[in-house]
Amino acid sequence: MVLFDAQNFYRGARRAFFDDRSDPARYGQFWPRAVADLVITRDEGRHLSEVRAYTGRPDRTKDARGSAAHERQSAAWAESGVAVRWRLLSYPRDWPRSRPREKGVDVAIATDIVSLSLRRVCDVIVVASADTDLQPAIEEVRLRTDIRVEVAGWWGEGARQRLSLAGSNLWCHWLRRDDYEQVRDDTDYTRGRT
Repeated sequence: MVLFDAQNFYRGARRAFFDDRSDPARYGQFWPRAVADLVITRDEGRHLSEVRAYTGRPDRTKDARGSAAHERQSAAWAESGVAVRWRLLSYPRDWPRSRPREKGVDVAIATDIVSLSLRRVCDVIVVASADTDLQPAIEEVRLRTDIRVEVAGWWGEGARQRLSLAGSNLWCHWLRRDDYEQVRDDTDYTRGRT
């Protein structure tokens, strides 16, 4: 099973391979199912049971264009076999001067890491995120179950970031630029086409 913190993993790809100041926003996008397939096939004998992507969703009453783009991207991911879990973005009082933020996405991922492990839904969970808020959930799984938790992260000239635990060796599936090229998604979801 592979669980994606979609925005965190996207930002990681941007930092590793692209220039935020000049490259189009779609650079860094990826197909979660393709990443999961790539990661799972690296270990012989593994079977991919499920792929989940967690994301913040724009409020259509505040950002109709962003909400529509999110719906198109979520539909494309779902069509490829990804279960998309979303939480509405939180808008600050001074919005639109300040940007909305994801709220509850990391909690949803952490909850699933623990509950899926306790229910023994799978033998291995790969977490595609560098968000340290997920550390307590992974620590809990390691203490209470024999489910193996691994992580995935981007490795590029621009950055190399992964989720880790102090005093522990979490296996990391490092993804380099050539891996990114296999899983990249250049669709401009604001227009609904490539």
